[in-house]
Amino acid sequence: MFNYFTLIAVGFVAVIIFSAFRVLREYERGVVFQLGRFWKVKGPGLRLVIPVIQQMVRVDMRTIVMDVPSQDVISRDNVSVKVNAVIYFRVLDSERAIIQVENYYEATSQLAQTTLRSVLGQHDLDEMLASRDKLNDDIQNILDKQTDAWGIKVSNVEIKHVDIDESMIRAIAKQAEAERVRRAKIIHAEGELQASEKLRQASDVLGQSPQAITLRYLQTLTDIAGEKNSTIVFPLPMDILEPLLSKLRK
Repeated sequence: MFNYFTLIAVGFVAVIIFSAFRVLREYERGVVFQLGRFWKVKGPGLRLVIPVIQQMVRVDMRTIVMDVPSQDVISRDNVSVKVNAVIYFRVLDSERAIIQVENYYEATSQLAQTTLRSVLGQHDLDEMLASRDKLNDDIQNILDKQTDAWGIKVSNVEIKHVDIDESMIRAIAKQAEAERVRRAKIIHAEGELQASEKLRQASDVLGQSPQAITLRYLQTLTDIAGEKNSTIVFPLPMDILEPLLSKLRK
């Protein structure tokens, strides 16, 4: 009987001693509390934690990729869209990440969702679609400032999808088509204006020289004759042909 209880006691002590040793990986840190008070942060390797007296909380120091669920956002121009994003962050101070907030992962997720709705709600739909880089930077800066007290660094924010209602997609397509038509009309009008200006300059030059007008008429006749038309009726005033006739008389 004595040997049996001794064996049990020895086994119990061995289990306690074995459980006192913890192995931390290279990317892990151990926040150790001693009798409920913060004691120290232990690095990777084989670490001794006194049972009952000390407790250790593991903290992963690697970059965490968080998928922000799709959020309903109403833009500044009253368009309802669904937006989701992805956030990259990591723990820089494991002590503050454990002590300053109950669950740093859940807290960062909730903060990212509210910040996403708040920032995007201040912009028009066109800005959401065309200025994602600026919006990503704005969200990242706000999150980084808020999570700094928790010892967390938000390194990057990327908006993945901006889902628009089907009726709004048709309206945007009509708007884009109208914009293309408007630009085409403006370009056409600018071309007509430039052409009229060039024609006015040409008429001024031709008006200063009657011989130039005569040559222009003759060139036009030559161009029309090259088309091989059966009959060409081209009225010419006699005052234009008079200089040529006078030269022939001489």
